[in-house]
Amino acid sequence: MIPFLDLQKINIKHEEDFKKELNDILRRGWFILGEKLTEFENLFAQYCGVKHCLGVANGLDALILIFEAYKELGIMKVGDEVIVPANTYIASILAISRAGLIPILVEPRLDDYLIDTSKIVEKITDRTVAILPVHLYGQVCDMDSINAIAKNYNLKVIEDSAQSHGAYFQGKRSGNLGDASGFSFYPTKNLGALGDGGAITTNDDELARVVVAYRNYGSHIKHHHQFKGINSRLDEIQAAFLLIKLKHLDSDNEKRGGIALHYLQNIKNPAIVLPKVNRDKGHAWHLFVVRTQQRDSLQKYLLDNGVQTVIHYPIAPHRQYAYNEWQDESFPISERIHNEVLSLPISPILGKNEVDSVVDLINAF
Repeated sequence: MIPFLDLQKINIKHEEDFKKELNDILRRGWFILGEKLTEFENLFAQYCGVKHCLGVANGLDALILIFEAYKELGIMKVGDEVIVPANTYIASILAISRAGLIPILVEPRLDDYLIDTSKIVEKITDRTVAILPVHLYGQVCDMDSINAIAKNYNLKVIEDSAQSHGAYFQGKRSGNLGDASGFSFYPTKNLGALGDGGAITTNDDELARVVVAYRNYGSHIKHHHQFKGINSRLDEIQAAFLLIKLKHLDSDNEKRGGIALHYLQNIKNPAIVLPKVNRDKGHAWHLFVVRTQQRDSLQKYLLDNGVQTVIHYPIAPHRQYAYNEWQDESFPISERIHNEVLSLPISPILGKNEVDSVVDLINAF
């Protein structure tokens, strides 16, 4: 069986480094808001090219904390609207809702699955405060157009970078292309922890000042609480593990890119729509997503022949029961994407023979 993603094999190569770091942390006896978190925050900020990185418990909290901090700063308020792509993973939308804001869905483009910037302006109202572009599958959105719209309408731009670690746009990394960005370090991500984890990156000093406290019960100083905050902190163990894996992120992404290029050049089945790459470089290839009207049959065929695939994502957010207020709305492009996409195996430990097998099977389908 060719697994979709072999996390055991991805992580086992770091086993000795993980054990050393864990042993050091155990001996220090400091597990929260310690030196490993500070070291990771500094290095990941440097990697992304930003002034601030703030480790939090997970990617959803990263986005929620950005919105909550902007509310504390008086830039946003309950009931304000945030524009977000209709085909994203539901976490992008949940973050908006949890902060008391209103998600406004915009259709994606069918070819690259990213938010259709030509449809953003028509959704802007006097209650719109931000755009939340999602760098879905590892490809950065058209940030020139998004930032131009935001500047014209005085909106914040908050990147959802959960799938785009190491991706870049015109020489700048994901996480440094808007006012703030939320990252997830869920184990399946390009930079994945061995548990949950997330981070916020920003160049906004005031935003960072609020988030530092808000993630820690609203406190800058122990027992003094400036905000009605939450507990959302990246722990020392995960920070140490991420530091180890950060050293390999670019080389791992290069391996993903090589696999993606092989797929793009060699999958020739006319029933399969390959992903569109907008620029020669910059795609992090978190996922390699093909599209076909025979998606379910293709998935079964591949599984029967020893290839595991995953659907990202089978149900559109506006069709989820949690958002039943949208059940009567129609987003045909998003619905088509959710009905047709299939993610093929792609990871830095996938062998050439395995990649060739996937290609041969798809061409024979």
